[in-house]
Amino acid sequence: MERRYRLQKNSAFQYVYRRGKSVSSRDLVLLVAKSREKRVGFSVSKKVGGAVTRNKVKRRLRECFRPHLGDVKNGLYVVIARPSAATATFQSLQKQMDSLLLKQSAQSGMEGNRA
Repeated sequence: MERRYRLQKNSAFQYVYRRGKSVSSRDLVLLVAKSREKRVGFSVSKKVGGAVTRNKVKRRLRECFRPHLGDVKNGLYVVIARPSAATATFQSLQKQMDSLLLKQSAQSGMEGNRA
């Protein structure tokens, strides 16, 4: 994923944690906050495993999200890996990412219809 799409500053992550809407699956949680730009951050805590395991999970999550960059709306996205993500296969992470993005788009679509 290109560097211009990465969410890097702690303040940006804190903003998404406070203001974002969340959807979750077995291994992942997706938080989305409104913004004019499109940025994505990945949060993998030490509960997931050691440095090697955490980096492997982050690389997999980046690759799962990359094909959807053109499809998702502008906003700040944070993907949080649960400890079970360390043992999940790439294919299961990919399916979960697909379903989370579908859930999120459906959720934001319903919010727009409210009067």
